[in-house]
Amino acid sequence: MNDSFFSDKYPEGLPANVDVDQYKNVVEVFDKSVKKFADRPAFTALGQTLTYADIDRLSADFAAYLQNDTNLEKGDRIAVQLPNLTQYPVVVFGAMRAGLTVVNTNPLYTEREMEHQFNDSGAKALVVLAQMAGKADRVVPKTQIETVIVTQAGDFCSPLKRTLVNFVIKNVRKEVEPYSLPGHFKLLDVLKQGAKSQYKPVDVASEDICVLQYTGGTTGVAKGAMLTNRNLVANMTQAHPLFMMGLNKSGKDEGSKVVIAPLPLYHIYAFTVNCMVLMETGNHNVLIPNPRDLPGFIKELKKWKFNAFLGLNTLFVGLCNNEDFKKLDFSNLLLTISGGMALTKNAADTWEEVTGCEVSEGYGMTETSPIASFNPPGHTELGTIGMPVSNTLCKVIDEEGNELPVGEAGELCVKGPQVMKGYWQRPEATAETITEDGWLKTGDMAVILENGYMKIVDRKKDMIIVSGFNVYPNEIEDVVSGHPDVVECAAVGIPNDVTGEQVKVFAVSTNPQLTSKDITDFCRERLTAYKVPKMVEFREELPKTNVGKILRRELRDEETA
Repeated sequence: MNDSFFSDKYPEGLPANVDVDQYKNVVEVFDKSVKKFADRPAFTALGQTLTYADIDRLSADFAAYLQNDTNLEKGDRIAVQLPNLTQYPVVVFGAMRAGLTVVNTNPLYTEREMEHQFNDSGAKALVVLAQMAGKADRVVPKTQIETVIVTQAGDFCSPLKRTLVNFVIKNVRKEVEPYSLPGHFKLLDVLKQGAKSQYKPVDVASEDICVLQYTGGTTGVAKGAMLTNRNLVANMTQAHPLFMMGLNKSGKDEGSKVVIAPLPLYHIYAFTVNCMVLMETGNHNVLIPNPRDLPGFIKELKKWKFNAFLGLNTLFVGLCNNEDFKKLDFSNLLLTISGGMALTKNAADTWEEVTGCEVSEGYGMTETSPIASFNPPGHTELGTIGMPVSNTLCKVIDEEGNELPVGEAGELCVKGPQVMKGYWQRPEATAETITEDGWLKTGDMAVILENGYMKIVDRKKDMIIVSGFNVYPNEIEDVVSGHPDVVECAAVGIPNDVTGEQVKVFAVSTNPQLTSKDITDFCRERLTAYKVPKMVEFREELPKTNVGKILRRELRDEETA
């Protein structure tokens, strides 16, 4: 696809190219924002708001502690296992200011998943919420982690509310299991200690790895996508004009908008949007720690005249089916962004009907930091993934790697400054995904339309997407096949109106008494909840190729026929 094809089709006012090198690294973006918007609210959670100046001060204290009171050095990995709390930006930006590489870790992970990620990344430090500390207690001894810092949910609340929140979580809800974690530190103590010393700025190059973001890639076991400072800064710069088309319709100050952030910041989609784009422009992120608690979520929404909402298909459906949500005031809502999973027409239409705000859908992968394409606000084409963001080329190829013309379906490939450096310590996997001339093969089958918009038509890979989270069949099958009564199995994704897809396992067993519940219970002990199969079907045999490879696609096609 020639360089001018897409740029000639961008809506007026949307640049085809921007200066993606205007900042050297993420910390430079952060430093500018916290000074420019010092008095503005930056992040709110559990009723407590931190200003940009607060984030600046607290993250500097955290960085100073890491530099002066631990053995951590520039480039070392620090795992951060936190939900959407104000502690997250303090810890993450503090770690980055100290020159460390952040390993975003899902708080819902099982011990097995934590152990893999910590060991694969070589993490030397861990910041964890008290509710997950029990798991960490059992996992940390099996890893290289030397420094463990624990925070309680209410730590950044006022003293009285802090005591109440932490008491209720521990003693009423019983969410914190006993843990010892020998030698661990409390986050509040760490910040006090850090405040006694001086944070020393670190020289971080644009090509230095900023974040190790774990994903299965196009196939297989979870591996760390190496996202450099340039990758993240570039994607922030690429997304900026698109989001401002929606948020700055009045022409007034682009900052000071209230943005609802229910998606986890540890997910690259929310991290780039909330912690990069919207922070760089001085906006106010209202963090939702547990969006699955719809009554609590809606109660929080009632407090705000919010201007933007970051969500995905599952969340839009759940909220629009709630009568209390429908009664909210949406008169200030200017921008709704969807990503992470395919947006259905019904969900988009219902959201616009309820809120009066259209949904702008984007597309991307962890490997593209993540935004590769987007529907410009006011120019959305429902059912498409929009056009490539600035400085980005897209093409579709056939099985032999030949570029296909407009209108023909092939594997979508992306090239741009947001494409990852590669997979952490996996050169073979990197070579399979990124060509020598820099094209990232997405594994998604797409069509490029005459008007420059693109449409995903199928997935080449076997990946399953459950509520925006990637689920890889290899991992499910590895766990299920570990059951003593299972001979072989296959995991596929089948359509689900709420979650987009759900996991179904086909299994061959030697035990006629084995039940579906036996399998799901076995999985629940070893997999995060969204990966656990919702359906199990026992068969005498599974379809295979002539060399014995199980044909997942044949099983999947049976379900959707």
